[in-house]
Amino acid sequence: MGLDTYASSRAAEIVLSPEAEQAFEEAGIELCGGMFSGAGGSFRGKVYCGLIQAISGVSLYEAWIPPKVVRGMLADFSALSAEDKEELADEYGHSLQEVRALQDFFQICAAHNLGLIGWW
Repeated sequence: MGLDTYASSRAAEIVLSPEAEQAFEEAGIELCGGMFSGAGGSFRGKVYCGLIQAISGVSLYEAWIPPKVVRGMLADFSALSAEDKEELADEYGHSLQEVRALQDFFQICAAHNLGLIGWW
């Protein structure tokens, strides 16, 4: 089953303020994209779901992950040492750069009070 993950200020539809869109654009976050995801505030959740769940305990296979939970996900990523990030990246078949990109993605979400919409 596929999964695309989108940052949004609302649970029912993908909504980003111009400021949030600009923050994602300026950050230049490079994560795997899907047919419709991968630009701006989105990424191919299926590719990263195991890694994210290992770090934060949160499954991306939810219709809506509220901003408060996303802030907790950011805290979990931020609490890891560089060595732990590298070890988890290797374990789940990702690069350290991808782990850092996910943390940057969640940082922008937290700064703009965004949750995550899962679409599969």
